[in-house]
Parts: sequence; C-alpha cells; structure tokens
Amino acid sequence: MVLDLLLIALGITLEPFPLTAFILVLGAERGIWKGLAFILGWLACLVAVIAAVFLATGNDPPKPDTVPSDAALAVKLAAGVVLILIALRQRRRMGRPRKPPTWMTKLDQLSMLSVAGLAAFLQPWTLVAAAAATVAQAKLDTAGSYLVLVLFCLLATSSFLYLELYVTFAPAKARPRLERMRAWLDTHQDQVLIAICLLLGLWLAGKSIYLLVS
Repeated sequence: MVLDLLLIALGITLEPFPLTAFILVLGAERGIWKGLAFILGWLACLVAVIAAVFLATGNDPPKPDTVPSDAALAVKLAAGVVLILIALRQRRRMGRPRKPPTWMTKLDQLSMLSVAGLAAFLQPWTLVAAAAATVAQAKLDTAGSYLVLVLFCLLATSSFLYLELYVTFAPAKARPRLERMRAWLDTHQDQVLIAICLLLGLWLAGKSIYLLVS
C-alpha cells in the first residue's frame, strides 16, 4: 500500500494543469487567501474520499483472492488503462493550439467557495480512484497506517503548499519565479502529463494484472 500511495500522491501533486491553475489563483486578487481556499478544497476532497472508503469497508479490508479484493484490483487496473489511454491521446494532440478555459480569465471575481470548488473540479479523479482502491485494501490498526494516509494527503498537496508558503513569506522573489514556472508548464505541459500518466498507468495496470492472475 505504501509504495502505491506514494507514487499516486506524486502523480497527483505534479499534475501540470492543476498546478498551472494554482499559479494563476495565486496571481489573482487576494491570491494568497484564494490559494489557501484552493488547498483546503483540494485536501477536503482527498480526506472525503478516504473517509468514504473506510465507511464503506468498515475498516475491514477484503481478504485476498475474494470478489471484493479482486474488485479493488479491477478498479486499479481500470485506472491504469485510463491513464495509458490519456497519455496516448495527449501524445497525438501534442503541438495543437489549446484554448484556455473561460474561468482562467475570471479568477479575480471568484469567491473563496468557488475557488475551493475549482480545486475539487481539477482533481485528477482517475488517480484519486486508484488511491481509493488502494486504501480499500488496507486496515488502520497502527499509528503507522494512519501516518501513511496523512502523508499521502500532504504529499498529494505538497506542490500547492510549497508555492503558497513561498508567496506568503517571499512575495517579491516568488512572483517572477512563478511566472517562469507557468511559462515552462505551458510549454511542457503535454510532456509532463504524458510521462506521469504513462508511468503510473503502466505501474497500476501491470501490478494489478500480476496480482489478479497470481
């Protein structure tokens, strides 16, 4: 569970489109407060998904080689296949002009609640589903297992937390660097997304197939 959650969390926090959106949020009017609202909305989604999984399983994970256990593996397999398909589709679309979403031009007018909702909307839900299936196979019976889930949530939010703290405590240095980061992401967004989706997709699909047939 630990390795899977670590890799999924890294994929979530490095997703280029939410990261670009967060940089734009920080540059909007009252950007620091809106950045905090975005982070809280992002974390709330992750916590809500984990809580829903444990309410559904009753903290009693399915035994190996049972239908519920195979169903959890099937979800991870499906998530891996979807990620691979996303990578292939993005590869075909590389170089095509993209029209920015309309909300990107309206960030100054968004309320804190709307920004939190935007964070929920921008969650990479395929990766979140894979994380939920992983958590469904775990049992919280030690302090370490709780710590793993806390670290997962923090790691999946770490890029936003870092940028928020950077802008808060070093705004003069942060602004130009954020602009350079956004420019780099705009130029390399396709490559980053393809790499994340392909690597995680192959890992999730390959491991799930191995466990299903072994």
